[in-house]
Amino acid sequence: MSAPWVLDEDDALELLAYLVTAARTQVDEAAEYGPMRLLTAAHRLAEAMGPRATEATAEALDGPLSQMPLLAVPRGDREQYVEQLDGVCRSVAAHLKTKYAP
Repeated sequence: MSAPWVLDEDDALELLAYLVTAARTQVDEAAEYGPMRLLTAAHRLAEAMGPRATEATAEALDGPLSQMPLLAVPRGDREQYVEQLDGVCRSVAAHLKTKYAP
């Protein structure tokens, strides 16, 4: 029995299209927009994962990533932005460690 897919083909194509067009627009945009584009993709992926995720993963998805604003860019208070992004990374890492290396 195979594991359920997080994304069906249409969802995966939408995410793929977003990523490649974001890469293209990034060529002409300020460097600060790169993290914003990646976080937008992470939010979209988390939204798709939510309904099919285990309870523990759903809780992790509802953590710091969900609190990171979609349009956050590291401009004004760069230290706070980096701290918030570090919190998202720590949260994902903690969940992965719990799930795969208890």
